[in-house]
Amino acid sequence: MALLTRVLRSLGGEEALERLARLRGSDLTSVLLELMRRRASALSGPNVLRQYRSDRFVAPAAVPFGVLRAAEDRLLDALPSSFEVLGLAPVVPLGTCSAVAEMDQNNVLTTIRGTEVAADTTNALALEAAVRRQASGEDVRLAAVQRVVRAQLFEGAGRFAHFTLFAAVSAGRDRGSLAFERQHFQEHVEFLREACGDVEVRVTVLDPRFEVVRGDLPADPSRRTGYYKGLCYKVFRDGVEIGDGGFADWTQRLTGNRKERLLITGLGVDRLATL
Repeated sequence: MALLTRVLRSLGGEEALERLARLRGSDLTSVLLELMRRRASALSGPNVLRQYRSDRFVAPAAVPFGVLRAAEDRLLDALPSSFEVLGLAPVVPLGTCSAVAEMDQNNVLTTIRGTEVAADTTNALALEAAVRRQASGEDVRLAAVQRVVRAQLFEGAGRFAHFTLFAAVSAGRDRGSLAFERQHFQEHVEFLREACGDVEVRVTVLDPRFEVVRGDLPADPSRRTGYYKGLCYKVFRDGVEIGDGGFADWTQRLTGNRKERLLITGLGVDRLATL
């Protein structure tokens, strides 16, 4: 915040930022586009190459392409035919992560055209599932493989600024007696075992009613909730966490219908590929 305070002081104080924040979307975009045009026009080839060498966001994937592609193919081959695989856009509407999944906007790469670079594939699939649920009464099953970007700094092996996520979501309407939850949770767990081999799924029950959904899966002692409701789980292979999932209220919030249900699963393909 000290850096922001210094910059704002040079621009005339906090009021300058407030005036920009109050601009209409199209007006703000016009200002930012011109600003970026001027900054880009001042750059030379060596400037661009210098940034390429040092910027963690633009470096190629650390995992070899063939290894990564083999892991993607294994996941897609194991996916049940009831799931439709989508080729998602590399950007989503501004606020997809912060407004829907409650992720800090500073952890997302925001563009100057009212969008943000994809940071979580399940968010984009939830948007599409909400659209389809409003058009049809049928359950919706969607999946995708997508390269995503996270702005926060990670530490440790297998943690990258950009990485490939495999995601699957199941959306539908509450059918009572946790019927939707039982059916789709079982589908996701069976897929994980088929696709990833010897994995351990550890479940955290956030609502006692969901004990009947859990089955014989081991309990996770942590009480991490985040955006999950009712039940969530982590997926481990060889002791390394490769993914997580659970029930979220995203389609309820997107559609304004509390009867909507959503189950999401996400797997870090880079991490899976290196095990």
